[in-house]
Amino acid sequence: MARLKPLSGFPEFLPSGQMVENHVTRILEETFELHGFAPIHTRAVEPMEQLTRKGEIDKEVYVVDRLHADPRESRSEKDRLGLHFDLTVPFARYVLENAGHLHFPFRRYQIQRVWRGERPQEGRYREFTQADIDVVGDQTLAEHHDVETPLVMLSALERLHTELGFPTVTMHVNNRKLSEGFYRGLGIEDPMAVLQRVDKYDKIGPDAVRELLTDELGLSDEVAGKCVALASIQSADDSFISRVRELGVSNDLLEEGLDSLNRVVTAVNKIVPGRMVANLKIARGLDYYTGTVYETELSGHESMGSVCSGGRYESLASDGKHVYPGVGISLGLTRLLAPIISRGELTSSRAVPSAVLVAVNTEEDRASSEAVAHLLRSRGIPCEVAPKADKFGKQIKHADRRGIPFVWFPGAQHSDHRDHDTVKDIRSGDQVEADAASWNPPAEDLYPGVVGSW
Repeated sequence: MARLKPLSGFPEFLPSGQMVENHVTRILEETFELHGFAPIHTRAVEPMEQLTRKGEIDKEVYVVDRLHADPRESRSEKDRLGLHFDLTVPFARYVLENAGHLHFPFRRYQIQRVWRGERPQEGRYREFTQADIDVVGDQTLAEHHDVETPLVMLSALERLHTELGFPTVTMHVNNRKLSEGFYRGLGIEDPMAVLQRVDKYDKIGPDAVRELLTDELGLSDEVAGKCVALASIQSADDSFISRVRELGVSNDLLEEGLDSLNRVVTAVNKIVPGRMVANLKIARGLDYYTGTVYETELSGHESMGSVCSGGRYESLASDGKHVYPGVGISLGLTRLLAPIISRGELTSSRAVPSAVLVAVNTEEDRASSEAVAHLLRSRGIPCEVAPKADKFGKQIKHADRRGIPFVWFPGAQHSDHRDHDTVKDIRSGDQVEADAASWNPPAEDLYPGVVGSW
């Protein structure tokens, strides 16, 4: 039989790594729910017409077809299905289908797998987990949610920093109205085409962006130069406003974007100083964004690019009568975790959830061990029963190999009495009498912890 080869771009973790991801997921869920966000889960597939209608992503979508489809059931192009490449498009559809059952503004979080057909590399995967939060309104959505949403995500990331030693972050923010107004003030008729090229600024540099603007879009050197100059502006205070105005471009939409961006940066930095920076090259390639846009970098790991991004959208979800504007941010959970888990820099303190292995005296007496395990589990103590009634030394070695800290020895059963149960900490060798109805392991041993650091 040929040796199995891993499928590139589809990361899988060993149990110790998966428990790290589960731990991080619990922190995110707790933080999001603390701020009143409700969980949802959407289907994996959407019509291709919906997936490809916003932005140039059609080459990245995995199309879903039945292997033995009946030719008489062949779908038209608009009815073909594809795996969702993010959670925003399916969320928009979810809002439209369930609007009558939702209370607005609707606050949701969603932690789920997504798929993209791009070239796999470290930090870039074909299947990965995203964690999204969004606030959606009916017809209108107040601007203060542009401040609230990044603060919630920053709060989650701060917990990861405090509890697990993750790096601190800087969230970079821009406003699409600012960029579009600036381009229109320069006489550019297709601002989106410029945004899509400016979005490559960090990957290819300012000179290459200028070249794209002149060669592909036919902009003059002067106009392209001002577009690149705008993209180079960055500040943690309101000084970006004067620097934009020094470029000599006037437009009402530009002024609206400047004011909005200034309010967001000022409000966020008042609560979490230094965590947000106005960065006017942030564009976001998908064209459903209409206002504030966010990207987030890990301090000391800027080469990874953005691990958390999003923005405001005014009309992603609309049924013709109602428009549901929203603002959201997505955290690339696999992008964040897979590299450090695969390098062993972050792992679980043990490879199994069990805190206790209940030993088996004899196979005939296995029911006694199962009864102890049942009682421990009823009190929230993870445990398992030894697979075989080996010599106790072998059962202890089995627990040690699995990282289980305690071994429980049921008292021997006799016709006229029952010996006391004992529990042994196999790390220290300490062994004491114990009652399954009242004994508890130390709090730090109850569940596996995350060990290691960046």
